[in-house]
Amino acid sequence: MKFSPVSFAVALAVPAMVSLGFGATSALAAEQAPKLTAEEMERGKQIYFERCAGCHGVLRKGATGKALTTDLTLERGFDYLKSFITYGSPAGMPNWGTSGQLSEADIDLMAKYIMNEPPQPPEFGMKEMKATWKVIVPPEKRPTKKMNKINIENLFSVTLRDAGEIALIDGDTKKIINIVKTGYAVHISRLSASGRYLYVIGRDARINLIDLWMEKPDNVAEIKIGLEARSVETSKAKGYEDKYAIAGSYWPPQYVIMNGDTLEPLKIASTRGMTVDTQEFHPEPRVASILSSHYRPEFVVNVKETGQILLVNYTDIKNLTVTTIEAERFLHDGGFDSTHRYFLVAANARDTIAVVDTKEGKLVNLIKVGKTPHPGRGANFNHPKFGPVWATSHLGDESVALIGTDPVKHKDNAWKMVASIPGQGGGSLFIKTHPKSKNLYVDTTLHPEGEISSSIAVFDINNLDKGFDVLPIADWSGIKDGARRVVQPEYNKAGDEVWFSVWNGKTQESAIVIVDDKTRKLKHVIKDKRLVTPTGKFNVYNTQHDVY
Repeated sequence: MKFSPVSFAVALAVPAMVSLGFGATSALAAEQAPKLTAEEMERGKQIYFERCAGCHGVLRKGATGKALTTDLTLERGFDYLKSFITYGSPAGMPNWGTSGQLSEADIDLMAKYIMNEPPQPPEFGMKEMKATWKVIVPPEKRPTKKMNKINIENLFSVTLRDAGEIALIDGDTKKIINIVKTGYAVHISRLSASGRYLYVIGRDARINLIDLWMEKPDNVAEIKIGLEARSVETSKAKGYEDKYAIAGSYWPPQYVIMNGDTLEPLKIASTRGMTVDTQEFHPEPRVASILSSHYRPEFVVNVKETGQILLVNYTDIKNLTVTTIEAERFLHDGGFDSTHRYFLVAANARDTIAVVDTKEGKLVNLIKVGKTPHPGRGANFNHPKFGPVWATSHLGDESVALIGTDPVKHKDNAWKMVASIPGQGGGSLFIKTHPKSKNLYVDTTLHPEGEISSSIAVFDINNLDKGFDVLPIADWSGIKDGARRVVQPEYNKAGDEVWFSVWNGKTQESAIVIVDDKTRKLKHVIKDKRLVTPTGKFNVYNTQHDVY
């Protein structure tokens, strides 16, 4: 594992920051903080929302990232904060300066900005939601059958992060079918149970509903469900296909259930409440991720700061029945095991994976893994010794953790970490394999070393002890300049291709690199001026059927 000397030294100096307790008062903080103009404050708010709030929280109380409350930031001081923002750390803090993502002037501003008290954001209720709700094409005016020749099951929805768009790319022809305007920095794309509708949600909490049956798939409805968000999902239970959608927001801390074909908001529920460990009230328990149960008419809603997993039954949304499962803080992202019965989610600030039985509706186990697990949906495969396992990589260290998932034929290995194998570095965001593949791909997108963040590690799942090979994805793209971060392996439907994003700055060239899974050789590069900051990629079939 390689670190730059400066970033490693800075990382060692990071204190064990905690949430704001009896520290500096707001009045004292305002007196001590660097003075900013109204224009500088607005610029700082925008950068913080775009780059920082996801890990550190709107109120800066921390979760995946450390707390940035003024009792801590004022004590650290301007020079320390500037250095940390510039160089990042091997534990997952991006190197905003040395990567070129933020200018020196912006870094100076942000060091000063987080020494000031965070602004209090407004609430966002039904009135505000309905004011943003638009039905562009009513259901009765939409096609009654598929009107295009696209192989929809092998279509990819690709996030164009800083453009506020997604690219719909034909997985067969590798051609862009449409560029669709969305919210800022789409976090995920999800499919309706039928596979007809694509739902995308931006970090600015805007949801777009895209009809894939149209001659050229495009928006048919949209809504904003808050000020910041990450998650959207749809109902999958028999009899409820395409009926409901649900989205959870980071601010305000709540979730909303909507009509599946129009996005009309029907029910809002707050997630504010008590933490599972100290039983203290938390004002900002954000909805980190949502999955739809394959066994019950329920949404699995993961509440980051409280550490609660909510099983929200949608058979009667006027009288919601919610099962609250005490798991661990701070919940983030996760996925199902290969049977789709068990849900595994990272409580990444506690280095833990929580396992929930969605058939029985109860917690199975809390499993310690490596430092700051960040699995995306994780990766399922059959290990030659341990049987079925689910894997996660980590932001905070180089390890890949394997958890046994078969309580019937491999009972002794079930719900424990059966192996930890070394990868090429920390800063990993996604890990991926496919039922038809023998390969396991692990990115290192946020590693501070460019050589590592611009490549991918690939393991043979039948010989993990052999170690990994490194594929120079960014070099294969032909792009010479920029950070060239490689992010999120995604398979096509057939499982014989793996797509990678080469993520550069907004004004720089980016690309999609496609690798032949069997040979691990370069197969194709997609370049287009419209591919601005591509990050997440979601294959329709694999996303619809939870294949990972």
